[in-house]
Amino acid sequence: MVQLTSSIFVLALAALAKAASRTTPPSGCIVVSKNASSGQFSTLQAAVNSLSTTSSENQCIFIYPGTYNEQVHVTPRTAQLTIYGSTTDTTTYTSNTVTITQGKSQDDSASNDLTATLRAWAANMKVYNINLVNTRGSGSQAMALSAQADKQGYYGVKLVGFQDTLLTNIGYQVYARSYIDGAVDFIFGQRSRVWFEKIDIRIKAAGCITANGRDSESNVSYYIFNNCNVAVASGSSVASGGTYLGRPWRDYSRVVFQNTALSAVVNPAGWRVWTDQDTNTDHVYYREFGNSGPGASGTRSFGQFLSAAEPITTLFGSDYASWIDTSYL
Repeated sequence: MVQLTSSIFVLALAALAKAASRTTPPSGCIVVSKNASSGQFSTLQAAVNSLSTTSSENQCIFIYPGTYNEQVHVTPRTAQLTIYGSTTDTTTYTSNTVTITQGKSQDDSASNDLTATLRAWAANMKVYNINLVNTRGSGSQAMALSAQADKQGYYGVKLVGFQDTLLTNIGYQVYARSYIDGAVDFIFGQRSRVWFEKIDIRIKAAGCITANGRDSESNVSYYIFNNCNVAVASGSSVASGGTYLGRPWRDYSRVVFQNTALSAVVNPAGWRVWTDQDTNTDHVYYREFGNSGPGASGTRSFGQFLSAAEPITTLFGSDYASWIDTSYL
């Protein structure tokens, strides 16, 4: 009995430690604040610009609470950059106090990347507890995040958009304990391997969640959603069956949903063709395992089921802990 009680106490302490707040800058971080004082910056872009792109020493930025109206471009750099938003609970996006927002779209920009609220071009980059918002709404591609480099991790973030919310374009990436919303192809990319862990995926209007653009057998692109939750976004009205898990942007598209709660908003067919004229279904790899909820039922069109869940090593190999914050998995 004493041993059992001690074990429960240790687990409780571990849970409390994991749910720690981060409301002051970690050691060594430069600071962004709405009320910037000496040695601080009033925008995240100014803070990023102040850092060397050739230094190999780790870099970090801490952002105090507030809404920052800006578009941010993090250029390639040698150092590992970590960006923290102030929060009272680091384990979730629900206590985030930092929002970066703007409304560019392909109405006024030459490419998807140029519409993004955060254009992340630095390898080995980590982002914690920040809301990234694109306010454009329906009618045009308009991204919250353009992730364009290898070994990036996003933890406790909230990505808000409508069409093309998240571009996961290149390299290994992980998203954990976060929120992503949208309607049309709002998680997409061509050459990235991405693990989505405990993501609240919220649907704003009828459409498709993923548009993976893998275009050949040799293309490494692969999305795996694990322990996620798919439902209608708060304040939105979407009919049952109004969304699909994905459609193939290219004909080797590869996506897995596993151990995920699928509400009735997910269509019984699960997946849909790209267009009636260009179905792109010849070589797709669309799989499910262990999903639950009313959206997990139905006659899947060209999707199939796995006999076991895919481990994270399928994407990243055995050394994934060298760059992923495993406390979020």
